Amino acid sequence: MEDQPKAEGEADKKIVHVYPLVKFSDMNDDVRAEAIELSITACEKYAQNYEIAAKTIKELMDKKFGTFWHVVVGEGFGYEVSYETKNILYLFFGGNLAIVLWKCS
Repeated sequence: MEDQPKAEGEADKKIVHVYPLVKFSDMNDDVRAEAIELSITACEKYAQNYEIAAKTIKELMDKKFGTFWHVVVGEGFGYEVSYETKNILYLFFGGNLAIVLWKCS
């Protein structure tokens, strides 16, 4: 069997997810759904400034679910955090934009 030549650019294809892809979470379903919605809204609104997006998510989570929330929004980072049980969410949105939010006091 002969190897078929690949179409131009086929090897360079990337899968871009247009929906939030949750990589890890131990939150309750209601809190997780609200956190995902807040995160997506902030990242769409402030697509050019991850710092403002993270600050917006943090402030909204503090208001809704109590203080001591922390948020990181960006691309190409790793993390290791201490957090309160049932209070962490790690997701990707729009391809390689990662969002991590956790609560610790």
